[in-house]
Amino acid sequence: MSDPDRELVRRLVAQAVAQALGEPAPATSPPSAKPARPARVVDWTRPTPGDVMPLASPAPRAAGRPRAAGAAAVKPDPARTVALGGDHGGFALKESLKRFVQGELGYAVIDCGAYSTDAVDYPDIARAVAEAVTSGRAHRGIVVDAAGIGSTMAANRVPGARCALCHDVPTVLNSRAHNDANLLALGSNVVNVGLARQMVSTWLKTPFEGGRHARRVAKIMELERYREVAAERKE
Repeated sequence: MSDPDRELVRRLVAQAVAQALGEPAPATSPPSAKPARPARVVDWTRPTPGDVMPLASPAPRAAGRPRAAGAAAVKPDPARTVALGGDHGGFALKESLKRFVQGELGYAVIDCGAYSTDAVDYPDIARAVAEAVTSGRAHRGIVVDAAGIGSTMAANRVPGARCALCHDVPTVLNSRAHNDANLLALGSNVVNVGLARQMVSTWLKTPFEGGRHARRVAKIMELERYREVAAERKE
């Protein structure tokens, strides 16, 4: 048997006592309804929230000379910075990769969200990550959703982004060596944490081969001009 509602018991006792004494029943107010949770609106394109400083050790100080109060923190080096983002479906994997990229690979991280499993729209996350890369704030970017497909589509709409959806180490190698991908997309329902970490580590240290591939990558980037042509035709 479940425990009785104590507040209800108190009200009933008070009413019975008042009735027995011939007094008016005490006014009762219905239990207050739980306030409705406001809609969560987050501008994921803002760069400041979630930015994480590098884990690099500070420069050694002479014994007996403490760091001066108010000394400026070390600014992250874009060449050693990775932008990370994932929607609610990719949140857990994104958090695991963030710890891995910082703690084991030694990169600074720009966390573009999401910051919980509350539902968000993956195009907003993908755009924030892609813009962190194309603006030069981060060297590479990683986007995660359930399948990785939507984030790939969204990220590649940002001029300068070359986002590759990869499922294993061979596709990761190809995306860097042949396509010079600057963003990596992963599906949290497609790859497990162990494989994802292996893919990210390989992706970050694989150089672009250049040569004949550079010509082809340049042609990929030239395709962005079609957007300008399409816009002019609409005017």
